[in-house]
Amino acid sequence: MTASTVVAKKIVKEIKVEIDKCTGCRACEMACSAFHARPRFSSINPARARIRVVVDEINDEYVPIRAGDYTPSECNGRHIYKIGGKEYSECSFCGASCPSRDYFREPDSGLPLKCDMCESIPPLEKPWCVQACLPGALTYIEREETREPRPQEKRAELEGGLESLVNKFGQDALIEALSKMTKGH
Repeated sequence: MTASTVVAKKIVKEIKVEIDKCTGCRACEMACSAFHARPRFSSINPARARIRVVVDEINDEYVPIRAGDYTPSECNGRHIYKIGGKEYSECSFCGASCPSRDYFREPDSGLPLKCDMCESIPPLEKPWCVQACLPGALTYIEREETREPRPQEKRAELEGGLESLVNKFGQDALIEALSKMTKGH
């Protein structure tokens, strides 16, 4: 990477889950469904929530799972996880909306749901599920992430650089310099 290469920076928003703190109160589900009701806060229906608490009351274990991307087909993974002596299927902790289960689907239309971090105007300080989580199992985090430019961004940068060289030295001089460079290789 050259000194002139621009590295893209973006803010990544995450919700950290500490399952040891989750009490299974499901306040996160209630807050989420109320925020996404139309009109906003007009009803509470956990089936419309973009977060679900997987509950194992016998072993007193609760795992909040947020809705992720939609997948048009079932996955091939059928792994079994053993937690605290109990076995769970991989589907128990999956955030995808898929044909094999009703989680993360709008109950009336069947459309897939996805966590949007409660985006709104004006923006919230933190998503409603995090605000409603009194035990502190959900924590909102923003961090800056850098990434390499995508190929189309690199091409745009290259074209911009070439254009400035053409403007400064002329097209013929640039072609001649490139020709000399390639003959040496």
